[in-house]
Amino acid sequence: MEHWDVVVVGGGPAGAACATAARRAAPAARVLVLDRAEFPRDKVCGDGIAPEALDVLAELGLDPAALTDGWASVPRLRLRSPGGTTVERTMHRPARVVPRAVLDARLLTAALATGARFRRHVVRRVVARPSHVEVDGVLTAGVVVGADGAESVVRRALGAAPNRPRQIAVALRGYAPVPAGLAEVQLIATTEQRWPAYAWSFPLGDGRANVGYGELVSGGVNREGLLAGLDRLLPGVAPTGLRAHRLPLSTGRPRQPDGRVLLAGDAASLINPLTGEGIFYAVLSGALAGAAAVRGAAAGAEYRRAVRRHLGRHLLHSSTASWASRWPRVMDAVFRAAADDQRVFDDVVHLGLADGRLTTRTLTAAACRLR
Repeated sequence: MEHWDVVVVGGGPAGAACATAARRAAPAARVLVLDRAEFPRDKVCGDGIAPEALDVLAELGLDPAALTDGWASVPRLRLRSPGGTTVERTMHRPARVVPRAVLDARLLTAALATGARFRRHVVRRVVARPSHVEVDGVLTAGVVVGADGAESVVRRALGAAPNRPRQIAVALRGYAPVPAGLAEVQLIATTEQRWPAYAWSFPLGDGRANVGYGELVSGGVNREGLLAGLDRLLPGVAPTGLRAHRLPLSTGRPRQPDGRVLLAGDAASLINPLTGEGIFYAVLSGALAGAAAVRGAAAGAEYRRAVRRHLGRHLLHSSTASWASRWPRVMDAVFRAAADDQRVFDDVVHLGLADGRLTTRTLTAAACRLR
């Protein structure tokens, strides 16, 4: 069978970052990316990219300006709480909004420029052996990295249990003309109805916005309910290209066993449980997985330590914040505090879009505004 040092299953942001990091860690490594689709291809997502995600890519030697060229730089974020409190402020650094059909193709092209290879292939079976990993009986690898999304075949091969319904969201996304007043503002709006749930509008810079609505599957949501939620929070928006996607939310404790099979991004349930943001987690976990993957049999333990070092406290804090947010009055208090203090606003954004933590400042300010 054909042998590769590292096989990455999935060519999205996690997979591309992984392949790039593996080649950077070991320039002689033979790295193969497998994906069921040709690129460019669409992916259901909000299309928003936090500046911290671009920092990770820059550390891999990629050029953030080239990856985001031609698309919106958005300086402001508007948050609306379940009780109707609204805060709009300038973020510490602008976010970018790039359609995933564009971003993912650019990331994969950059990864291939480092010497990784790409092949279109639908992975159906992954078997870990003491000395290697077999893929569909046609390939072997020193290490396989599953970056194959929410329905990960690699995760199932590891025998990892799926998330519980309360740890899975489903979101509906489309494209529409930018709503009035939101041409340079990212909007995240929540509501007490069917809480926890939220809608978003992220402007692309070409007159359109990526708009969508999501909530937990444990509430019995269906397509009609998602459409109703979107219309309730963004009335009058008429999106096209509507598609739905499941989001396995972070539980705060990623499950990564020892050995030669790793999980990154959505496949590892690395999606922020507060906001549904996943690109920062994807590129960071992909980069960490790629650096560990060249370690062979030691890869699993090395990767687990790296994830704990970079994200451990953040994941516990974001899970704790997600648990506390189940009470809408807590969210109202946090948003009131953010409206009163730029530093609290920055803390909240960092927690929801990158690797921030629950700060004493934010907890104290929110407690003082509980009603």
